[in-house]
Amino acid sequence: MPGTDPAAERIRVRYEGSDYSAEPVAKGAAFEIFSVTPVDGFLPNPRPGARKLYRRFVPAAEIYVIEGRPPVPQEQPLSAPVSRGLSWSSVHQLSQSSHADDGGLLVARIRLSAKVSRGTRMVKVLSGRQLAGQLHGWLPQGFCYREYDTAHLRTPAELSVLRSDGDDGRADPAVFALRWRAVDSLDYQVPFAGDYAGLTRMPPADRLGSPVLGTGFTPSGQHVIPEFVTANLADLPLTAFAELVAYTEDGTEVVLYRYLPEQRAWGRMFGPQWRWLFAAVPGIAPEQEYFMIPPAPTKLMGRHRGQDYEAIADPPGEFRVLAKTRAARYAVETLYRRTPYVTWRRVPCTVVRDEGEWLRVRLIRPDAESVTQLGASCIERGIYETWAPRAETAGYRDVDTEYDLGPAVAPVS
Repeated sequence: MPGTDPAAERIRVRYEGSDYSAEPVAKGAAFEIFSVTPVDGFLPNPRPGARKLYRRFVPAAEIYVIEGRPPVPQEQPLSAPVSRGLSWSSVHQLSQSSHADDGGLLVARIRLSAKVSRGTRMVKVLSGRQLAGQLHGWLPQGFCYREYDTAHLRTPAELSVLRSDGDDGRADPAVFALRWRAVDSLDYQVPFAGDYAGLTRMPPADRLGSPVLGTGFTPSGQHVIPEFVTANLADLPLTAFAELVAYTEDGTEVVLYRYLPEQRAWGRMFGPQWRWLFAAVPGIAPEQEYFMIPPAPTKLMGRHRGQDYEAIADPPGEFRVLAKTRAARYAVETLYRRTPYVTWRRVPCTVVRDEGEWLRVRLIRPDAESVTQLGASCIERGIYETWAPRAETAGYRDVDTEYDLGPAVAPVS
């Protein structure tokens, strides 16, 4: 009927030979499918009064829509030249080991089919300690994923493969995640062995989390999940309305906080029934409404009428001057990320905190030798930091990464 919201239409899908009613998840990246009877792999449906008592989350690429018009996701799925000689299980095997022969070229070609563009929804799985860090000013950093590739993973057990804190085997009742939108593909790199060889060779005693394979895929005995790192492992400024979320054992997603850029604060979004989620979050009072975060050395900057201002990104289409009053939120003509770099003991680093006489520095290409040389500590998978006396560092400079603000590919509704 004219005027009907497509999102409200009945959707039925076919999955593994059976038909199910379904609802799109993460703008069509995955589907929540429902069953009246218990089926292997399905979870209890926690919705009060639900007629279909079981549900499962599946990737959009694994289902066939037989009725309805679900949203078309902005992102493209991972693609591989699957044939009789190259099954999907073979692709998984290739993703889990490094190859110096033609297999390496093939797995790299498959991996590069997963791309980030302006507006791509990115996620980073967090422990309780990391959630507390985000609320106190940590920024997106290190290993992360497209939501498109992970939206079907909804329980702590399923999401454990993406944890970076070294506790990937823990059976927590809830796990957390940071979700934001990409400003530009320039902010993300594929952690291939050629660029991040030091991480692939890091001794187990010097790392947290799962090993870095160098194929661009996360280690997993079941999934083929492309992984990214923030460029040079540096911080990225938060985009407008980024979210901190929790996932419970029954697959429920709870939005905990939303980032309010003009206030430089995380605003609480959850009700009192979810306070139990914070039992494993150190130093956070769940009744606190706002968490103000301090300015960081890495900033998003924009130019308006010849003047440089701190800016806000609201991808894919809005980039404006950071201002509390609406009348001063001018659109910027150019946009760039400003990141401070420094060299200490001949090791290049980014600056993540500036305390005057002391700088908190992060290695941009960690390896066992440089980690030992600087006495750096691994704070999460791939991230190595230490304090450096400012007087002993050299070459402190701001490096600007300018973005192309030309037309973006708009998400399809």
